[in-house]
Amino acid sequence: MTHDNHRRSTAGRSPGHLASLVILLVCASPHAALAQTFEVAPLAGYRFGNDLFELAANRSVDTDGAPAVGVAVNVAMWNGLSFEGMVTRQRASVSGRTDAFAPPAPIAVVIDQYFAGGRQDFGTGRARPFLTGLLGLTRYAADGDNEIRFAISGGGGVHLAVQRHLGVRLDSRVFSTFVDVDTHGGVCGGQGCLVGLHVNVAWQIEFTAGLVAMF
Repeated sequence: MTHDNHRRSTAGRSPGHLASLVILLVCASPHAALAQTFEVAPLAGYRFGNDLFELAANRSVDTDGAPAVGVAVNVAMWNGLSFEGMVTRQRASVSGRTDAFAPPAPIAVVIDQYFAGGRQDFGTGRARPFLTGLLGLTRYAADGDNEIRFAISGGGGVHLAVQRHLGVRLDSRVFSTFVDVDTHGGVCGGQGCLVGLHVNVAWQIEFTAGLVAMF
C-alpha cells in the first residue's frame, strides 16, 4: 500500500515537473530570447524642406526645415519583414511676407503625416540594417486652414539591440506629398490619344533617432 501511494504521488507530480522542465528549456533557448514580435519606437529628429510650409502659409517663407517627432509601430511577419505604421508631426513658426512692402509676420504651421507599409530587416545580429516603404496621407495646416494629400515615403537605417526588450533605431526618410495632379487631353489619332499628366510634388527629407521597446 505504501509503495502504491508513493507511485501515485509521483505520478501526480509528473505533469508539474514536465511543465517546469518545458518552461526552463524555452527560457534557456536563445531563439526564444530574441524572438520579438512587436515594437514601439518614439522618434525625434529634424526634417528639411519648406515646400509644405509655403503651401500651408500660402506665401514664401524663410525656413528650410523644422524639428519633427513621431512614433513607429512594427509587427513582425516573416523573414525579417514587418508591418510598420508611423505617425509624425512637424510644427514651426515661420516668418512670411504678404507682399514685398509688408513686414514679416509669424505664421504657425503644422504638418501631420500618417503612414502604413513595411520594413525589411537584413541579418539577425544586434545591428540590423533595414529599408522601409510606406503609403499614407499628409495634412498641412496654417491660420485655421488645412489640406490633406496623398503621400509616399521611403528610407532606411539601422536597428541596434541593446537588451532583450530595448533597442535604438536610427533612420532617414524621404517624403513625397502629391499636392496637385492634373491631366489634360492631347492630340488623338489612329493609334489613340496622347494625355498629358502634370504632378506637383512637395519633397522633404528627415533624420531621426529613437528608443525601441520590443515585446
